[in-house]
Amino acid sequence: MQFDDLGLIEPLLRAIRDEQYTDPTPIQELAIPPLLEGADLLGCAQTGTGKTAAFALPILQRLAGTKQKGDRRPIRALVVTPTRELAAQIDESFAAYGRHVRLRHTVVYGGVRQRSQTRALKKGVDILVATPGRLLDLMGQGHIKLGRVEILVLDEADRMLDMGFIRDIRRIIAKVPDERQTLLFSATMPKSIQSLADSILTDPIEVRVTPEAPAADTVEHSVYLVERAHKPALLLHLLDDEAISRALVFTRTKRGADRVAQNLKFAEINAEVIHSDRPQKARQRALDKFKQGKTRVLVASDIAARGLDVDDISHVINFDMPHEPEMYVHRIGRTGRAGAVGQALSFCGLEERGHLREIERLIRQEVPTAEGHPFPSPLPRRKLKHSTPNFPKSWRRLGRRKSIAPRRHRR
Repeated sequence: MQFDDLGLIEPLLRAIRDEQYTDPTPIQELAIPPLLEGADLLGCAQTGTGKTAAFALPILQRLAGTKQKGDRRPIRALVVTPTRELAAQIDESFAAYGRHVRLRHTVVYGGVRQRSQTRALKKGVDILVATPGRLLDLMGQGHIKLGRVEILVLDEADRMLDMGFIRDIRRIIAKVPDERQTLLFSATMPKSIQSLADSILTDPIEVRVTPEAPAADTVEHSVYLVERAHKPALLLHLLDDEAISRALVFTRTKRGADRVAQNLKFAEINAEVIHSDRPQKARQRALDKFKQGKTRVLVASDIAARGLDVDDISHVINFDMPHEPEMYVHRIGRTGRAGAVGQALSFCGLEERGHLREIERLIRQEVPTAEGHPFPSPLPRRKLKHSTPNFPKSWRRLGRRKSIAPRRHRR
């Protein structure tokens, strides 16, 4: 099937050709036709499958067919998404796909001054992309009114619930008209998401793309068994390989991301860091440099695990194993996109072996162990299930002690 077969208008097809897209992805093929007819939709697809275009193109077409006159245009489509980076990228997608239709769009998110955002809102916009916190803030100030919203999109809904936005989402939904088209997209479908969908969707079309294969088959996996103290040296060793042309390195904590980036800079490796404690301008600057190829390595916390759309990321490196197996799928989804083959390399310490097993159960495959690197773990993977004698003596002594508190505090 071609994009021409989906019923899209010529201005959108022209924009698609400008982006050099050829064939629609499975979720685009399944979602666009019913969305053009005005149906509610519940979409579940692994990351990197083209969900943004799946809802952006129908929104642009439906709004273009009923343009509002005058400068003070009401918000007719609202897209709510969990992170600033994802919101900015969705807004960029609307700009790219809607370059040949005369619709206004803007994005609002926290971490920056609101003046430029309120200025854009005063001019009137057809499509608003927003994060929940800043959206509610501007609604409370009277800058945003949702009484004429025709289309509501909740993107990365499972992530929003994980981040504690469920009350904010309920407050936003209460402000939009009952008569609307509602789209809910999620990479996973836990019971909480199904319950939310049941409460806000009306006779939805359900689109589920390869739920039996959580990890994309365009990504090659490998795990390096390495002591925690040797992870920085292993990272430098791997980055000596010029085949790693553009790498996204994930850490579990924000402080860990800062340390890794600092070590890389000391080794004269061009690296930037992105996490939620950094100012929004610094985050956007780091992301722009990475996209433009000026930065070879971007070190990030899990804030970048979803929705980060950067072309030609050759490698995703899990410096720390994620504690949630689903986060592994989101992380590695940053590579192997648009049919390209990507590499996912994971550093696994002794204390992280359990997380590795959970990941393998989720993706239903064993992650191959990388051999021959200079910092191998003293405990082979196959011996992990053996009893205590296989662990270092210091670990066995710790296990025999009833308490590790100072002696003066024991009774």
